[in-house]
Amino acid sequence: MFRKSIYKNPAQLRAMVEPGLITAAALDAVRPLIRPGVTTLELDAEANRVILARGAESNFQLVRGYRHTTCISVNEEVVHGIPGERILQAGDIVSIDCGAQFQGWNGDSAITVVVPDDTRPELVAQRQELSRVTEGSMWAGIAAMASASHLGDIGAAIQGYIEAQGPSAVSGETYGILREYVGHGIGRKMHEAPSVFNYRTPDPGAEVKPGLVLAIEPMVTAGSDETFVEDDDWTVSTVDGTDGSHWEHSVAVHSDGIWVLTAPDGGAAGLAPFGVTPVPIDRLI
Repeated sequence: MFRKSIYKNPAQLRAMVEPGLITAAALDAVRPLIRPGVTTLELDAEANRVILARGAESNFQLVRGYRHTTCISVNEEVVHGIPGERILQAGDIVSIDCGAQFQGWNGDSAITVVVPDDTRPELVAQRQELSRVTEGSMWAGIAAMASASHLGDIGAAIQGYIEAQGPSAVSGETYGILREYVGHGIGRKMHEAPSVFNYRTPDPGAEVKPGLVLAIEPMVTAGSDETFVEDDDWTVSTVDGTDGSHWEHSVAVHSDGIWVLTAPDGGAAGLAPFGVTPVPIDRLI
């Protein structure tokens, strides 16, 4: 059976720059609105407004059975939370996953924000640390793409970073890494082959070489990695009730290096601590 290549040519990589930037713009617009008293549906509406204003469409709405522009997960919800009438409270940890499709190409990204709460500084600090560890592990995985030979190097880098951060203040053990939900390839479809595991695997996986575009998205918990799907058939929550965090970027490997498609600076700030400098795609022939 014929299988489509997972590697894209330079023209296709260039076509993925704009949907990545549109996705980034939507999340940038939502971020300052994450505060007490705001509903998750209001955040979703702002993301949709930005995407439509840029001449794109929500690729989340193209998923069968899903009608929102984002997934918004709060506290013990890790991923795939459905926007609705839930009102954000001070101290909440909020993960927002968003994507845009522009001229047939896709972007996908996620951020986590902790709502300030001066009355519970310890809780806020724990949740900010969870978000920091998760985001850092994402950048570790992205940085690994610059020199990785196979996908397994990326998962090993993500898990290695998380383990190096020490135990969670909540559980006293290493932060949990979701096993049943992983990163993926991205291009004409939001979810494409190959799968990108956020942990070490015995299989080295596909070769990392120019033309590979991946959504790197660690999903991390403050406790156990065990999850269940809520009655809405979408929201993934922790079994032990501990908090979750989700960070994601779409990243391209090309002949001159790597470029984070969903970061306006190509990932320069996030990659700097790892000694990696991203190289723009627009110079490719």
